[in-house]
Amino acid sequence: MKKVLFATTALMATATVASADIANIRMSGYGRFGLGYLEDRELNGGDAGVSDTILVHRFRLNIDAVAESDGGVEFSGRVRLQADEDADSGEANAAGLNGARFTVAYGGLRVDVGNVAGAIDNLANYYGNEPGLENFVGQYSAVDYSFMGYSSTGAGSNGVFFNYAVGDFGFAASYDENSAPIDADNRGDRWDLSATYSFNNITAAIAYGENDANEELLVLTLGGDWGPFSGTLFVGDETVTDATGTTEDASRSDTFYGVSAAYEVGAATTVTFAYGDGSGDADERHVGLGFIHDLGGGTSLRGGIGSIDPGTAGDDYLRADFGARFDF
Repeated sequence: MKKVLFATTALMATATVASADIANIRMSGYGRFGLGYLEDRELNGGDAGVSDTILVHRFRLNIDAVAESDGGVEFSGRVRLQADEDADSGEANAAGLNGARFTVAYGGLRVDVGNVAGAIDNLANYYGNEPGLENFVGQYSAVDYSFMGYSSTGAGSNGVFFNYAVGDFGFAASYDENSAPIDADNRGDRWDLSATYSFNNITAAIAYGENDANEELLVLTLGGDWGPFSGTLFVGDETVTDATGTTEDASRSDTFYGVSAAYEVGAATTVTFAYGDGSGDADERHVGLGFIHDLGGGTSLRGGIGSIDPGTAGDDYLRADFGARFDF
């Protein structure tokens, strides 16, 4: 009898510990799968003999570990597990775990370190509405400046991101070392700043980024909701190093701009649109139309069609996709 009691007590204690551990772990993500079409895939980066239409898929799992101090300060860490297809070969990629992101948050203050998204990557309405199952069309298509972004499949930039929100205002900054190639032997630092203001149903945001390679970016976004309609405006200017060299003399400056919109045509269906272009000859132009049909319970059917003009890099081509997505 004593052995039974000891075994039962040990089992209950183990279950309590396991329950406590699970309570501090949060999981979220999505899955998507369907068909993807890329006109002349072989000429647009695909491997020899690959069909223009392939199976496309992605499974993304965010794993967050969370703890809170007695003073109410929240500490957390995130890693992401992701598996998708190789668009060049048409075959599946192996699942991979990315670099970790760590967060400290209290009230309106948040600080991220490690594999972080910078102030521009986090900017309100930067991405807008992206048509397609794969979100392959965007208003930001002509942006060539390389800002610090969160890496879903790699180690990331190992930087720091700071954000403070008070009332209708938000302020953010980010910094990472040795990320901007200056020449063949040297790399420099980069940093971003942003400010956001929300009033009624409209949000305005502005961001500035700069690096030690004498590159810079200034971008302004505006977004709002009016009943079944929502839309964004996107405009900015950048100075980037031209592909022909890595010195200041080889830099070029141009303006980029874009717009996106979403309209609910029924109780469960939304039509999306995006357009992006720039003043530079090498700027990539996107224009596309998509739809989202809500099936309930976090599931939906999605698809889109769009035209992409890579500027001086080649001829324009069509992309399209259709499939299902579930969020959890």
